[in-house]
Amino acid sequence: MRKKKRRLSVFIMVILILTVGMAGIRTAEGYAAWQQDSAGIAQGIATEIIRFHVRANSDSEADQQLKLQVKDRVVTYMEPLLRESQDIEQSRQILEEQTENIRTLALDTLREAGSDYDVAVYFENSYFPMKSYGDVTFPPGEYEAFRIDIGAHDGKNWWCVLYPPLCFVDTSYGVLPDTSKDTLKNILTEDEYNAITNTRVEYRCKYLTFLNRLFAEKK
Repeated sequence: MRKKKRRLSVFIMVILILTVGMAGIRTAEGYAAWQQDSAGIAQGIATEIIRFHVRANSDSEADQQLKLQVKDRVVTYMEPLLRESQDIEQSRQILEEQTENIRTLALDTLREAGSDYDVAVYFENSYFPMKSYGDVTFPPGEYEAFRIDIGAHDGKNWWCVLYPPLCFVDTSYGVLPDTSKDTLKNILTEDEYNAITNTRVEYRCKYLTFLNRLFAEKK
């Protein structure tokens, strides 16, 4: 009886090893294909959007609160300026013209809160990991961002999308309004739009990334 159980255990183990091995081969191929596809989609999306980042001085509770205060003031200030923007070039021009005003507003907000942190406001192209905004998921890649750095800017950031103007819509229910999705649909290709609004793509992304790391660690 014990021999039969032992044989059954060995048989199950062999099946599991073979299954994992085949999954590893498929995962490597699938992950490489996904990386190439995702990079192409991200590159296309990146030419059509401007991200907004407010980076806190640190992760302390006080510094994170300051970040949110600055974010609230700046978003309120920018909403009437950007809401009717017709294209990314117009939005970029508005932000460039308003950079000093935005910095002054951020500094005033900090001073009113009793903070002497400095503030830097600038455009930068940087690599960003996969991020979700409501029920829309942006793939990892190089994106243009309008940034506000507070102090040492070593803390967690707050982010949204300035163009198209998604910063000014309510995503508290985890869903982007249809009007905002229509805006995205108008500026992105069909493949790009389908990629960022397809939740299966997000899950596949996370699953393949996890398996790729798992098998890489075993090498």
